[in-house]
This record gives sequence, structure tokens and C-alpha cells, in this order.
Amino acid sequence: MSPSDPSNDSTWFRSPVLMTLGNSALVVVDVQEKLMPAMANEARLSRKIQLMIKGCGLLNVPIVVTEQYPKGLGYTIPEVQLLLSNANVIGKAEKTMFSVRAGAEAFGSLADQGVTNLVLIGIETHVCVAQSALDLIANGFEVYVCADAVGSRNTIDHETALRRMENSGVIPTTVEAVLFEWCENANHDSFTTISQSIK
Repeated sequence: MSPSDPSNDSTWFRSPVLMTLGNSALVVVDVQEKLMPAMANEARLSRKIQLMIKGCGLLNVPIVVTEQYPKGLGYTIPEVQLLLSNANVIGKAEKTMFSVRAGAEAFGSLADQGVTNLVLIGIETHVCVAQSALDLIANGFEVYVCADAVGSRNTIDHETALRRMENSGVIPTTVEAVLFEWCENANHDSFTTISQSIK
């Protein structure tokens, strides 16, 4: 198969490995009051998590939120809760199992909406995020993890988990890469706002 003429835009198609707004959702894993302060680079991690959720709110990306044993670990941090209140949260699950598999009902409507791609952010990379990512792959989703919006207490745990996930089929990415991939075009209505937030 030879390449099509690049001067003829109508013959060029978008790669099927790029996410679209129609086939994607965000999973916010356990961004909780007693966990977040213990994370390495906590301030930077919190900013990236908030940026992703704000972007999802602007783009109307569906969001699933989980909390790990909130009675003991606290609830989602207030600044994230505020952003979620202005976003398209379609499911929320409290769990004691580390994987989001325990909250499978929160994901129930995604298939009906044509969602095949899940983007994960949250904590901790090597426990709840990694186990969730691998279980979601096993259940038929294409899984992306924002390396700059997941975190662990110890850097070695975070870095090792990212390598393990990638070796197991999880696709590494970043918050900025995902948001621009969803916008696709600088003419998108939300692009300017998102771009300014990133800067």
C-alpha cells in the first residue's frame, strides 16, 4: 500500500490509536485526604490531577471516581471534589479492594456510550492504579496512564509500576498529551482555555 497524496486532505484519515472524545473516559483513582499528603512531589501531582479533571469538565469527558476505604483514608480532596462537581461524573465507587474491579458497577454505562479507552490518574501508582489498569485491560478496555498525574510515596515504586504497566499493555502518556489529543484541533472551542491552564 503506497501513501496517499498529502495534498489531498480527504484521503487522509486519523490514526485509530489516537483517542477521541467519543470513545474515552477518565478514571480518578483514590485521590484522598490521608493519602495525598504522603505522595512524592505532592504539589505538582495535585496540579496535574486538577488540570486533567478541569479539562475533562470543559470537554465533557465522562469520569469515574473511586475511593479506597474512605472511612479510614478520608474522602477525595476538596479541591478535586470541587472540580468534579462541575464535570460529567457518571460513576463513583467506594472500595476496599485495591483494584477498581471492586467498583465494576460504576463502569456499567461506559460500553453503552461507546467508550473503549480509559485514562487513569490518581494514587498510588504501584498499588491501586497498577492493579486497576491491569484489570481494566483484562476486561476489554484500552488503558492509558498519565505518568505525570499518578504518584506513590516512593519514587522507585512509581517508576517500577510504570514500567510494569507498559510491559503489560498499558499505554503511557501525560496530561497535556491527552487533553490535546482529545481537542485534536486548535480550533476546538475549549482549546484556548485548556492551553492557558497548562501554561
